[in-house]
Order: sequence, then structure tokens, then C-alpha cells
Amino acid sequence: MAIERTFSIIKPDAVRRNLIGKILTKFEDAGLRPIALKKIHMTRARAEGFYGVHKDRPFFGELVEQMIASPVVVQVLEGEGAILKNRDVMGATNPANAAEGTIRKEFALSIGENSVHGSDAPETAAREIKFFFNDDELVG
Repeated sequence: MAIERTFSIIKPDAVRRNLIGKILTKFEDAGLRPIALKKIHMTRARAEGFYGVHKDRPFFGELVEQMIASPVVVQVLEGEGAILKNRDVMGATNPANAAEGTIRKEFALSIGENSVHGSDAPETAAREIKFFFNDDELVG
């Protein structure tokens, strides 16, 4: 499998509960290496821009409110098959359906407060990485 980069967010619900280290450990234990990482407090405009693909969905407003409520950790993870591996480590969006040992099974509070976000395809990963990071911030 090829070395890939993917984008990840540790969401406000997990940051507020001091789970950053535990979540990073899960990624690293799965062979994913953070090559860029920063803690930010998203503005409304930034959250609306990032989640713009969902603007016509009924959960958009709630999603934006959750993402601006408190800081998040945005990061770029690198490794073999990073996109699928990240999604496997995260688990299903609904924590009730997530496999044992996944981030969402262990840490998510609900479908909406599900602790993490991860890119779902190479094109999405490239776009999401560029949304938050400059090339000189990617230090592998």
C-alpha cells in the first residue's frame, strides 16, 4: 500500500475532555504519524467554509455550532493507506455502530459529538489539508 496523507480533526467534545493524547496514541499505534498538528479555535466563517458541502443538510447549523464552541486539534496524518486506516481507527459515525476499540466507540458522546473527523477520499484529504495548512507546515 502507498504512503498517503489524510486530514483529521479532534473535535471540541474530545478536546474539552482532555482526550487529545489518548486519541493521538490510537492513531500512532495504528501506524499513522502526525506530520502537522495545531490547536485552533475555529471561527464561524471558517467552520461554515470547511463544512460547506453540508450547508443544505438539516444538521449543518448544529455542526457549525459544535465546531466553534471550543478549540479543536487539526492535523495531517501520514502512513500506508492513511485515509482508510484513519477511518478504521475512528470507527462508524454513530458510536453505537462503531467497532470496539475505535475512537468513536470509546470516546464519542453522540452522533453529533463523535470526537473526530477524517477525510473520506484522496481528493477530500488534499482539499481539507490545504484548508488548514500551508505546505511549509507539513514536516514529515
